[in-house]
Amino acid sequence: MPRRVFLLSPASTTGKRAHILLRDEARFELALAVRSREGAPLGEVFAFLSGLYFRGKLAYARRFAPGATWVITASAGLVSPDARVSHGDLRRHARVPIDASAEAFRRPLERDARRLREELEPEDEVVLLGSIATDKYVATLLEAFGPRLLFPPDFVGRGDMSRGGLLLRAAREGRELPYAPVAGAVRHGKRPPKLDPSTRVRE
Repeated sequence: MPRRVFLLSPASTTGKRAHILLRDEARFELALAVRSREGAPLGEVFAFLSGLYFRGKLAYARRFAPGATWVITASAGLVSPDARVSHGDLRRHARVPIDASAEAFRRPLERDARRLREELEPEDEVVLLGSIATDKYVATLLEAFGPRLLFPPDFVGRGDMSRGGLLLRAAREGRELPYAPVAGAVRHGKRPPKLDPSTRVRE
């Protein structure tokens, strides 16, 4: 059977929430785990840093392709959301801009994208759960996967919070979104109607 692999766009490791997580005075559970020898799962860390958007991406990917999910990182290419990351790992990510012009970002992503491509069967699909508005990682992924790199067209015109809410609702309902090739897609569009407040996912 063809399989589907999800690629999750990265969370910023340089923003306000990253500062909260990495400050030496932080004593909450995730901050302590990041500073421990074992580290903390990347998915949990990025969910803290990005909030609703990354939580939505992770929940959706785990709902529809458990065990076939990779996270784009700033300096380590594609990493499993279950891989443990440390304080030092996050500091290294913070020093590298998420931009195709930065070799420290692009080269590990190229390496891992090629490796993943070699593992896929011809009919397998790769779905990017992230913005396609710029080429900061899209160009590299298109080069590796070509027409089988897909994305949810429902993302077009939505902000991060709206995308996160959409994905959480879909995961909860067991309703997979439609996908379309990134190649040739409309990358910018009119803002769609707001999500129905009555279907909001509450934790």
